[in-house]
Amino acid sequence: MALSARNQLMGTVKSVKLGTVMAEVVVTLDGGAEIVSAITATSAHNLGLQEGSRVAAIIKSTEVILSSQE
Repeated sequence: MALSARNQLMGTVKSVKLGTVMAEVVVTLDGGAEIVSAITATSAHNLGLQEGSRVAAIIKSTEVILSSQE
């Protein structure tokens, strides 16, 4: 499937915490960094996400907000 989103990062699901409505999915990217996604529990179920699943984290955003930590 071709997508217009340029930021497609491959990784492996580290954990899935299912709630009643939402799921928190932690993905370890191939470079070692981690990214967290909040998706619906239904989507996590439909995608069959579980520890060890290979996924693409696709990021489409019009803004990136930075904060100085000084």
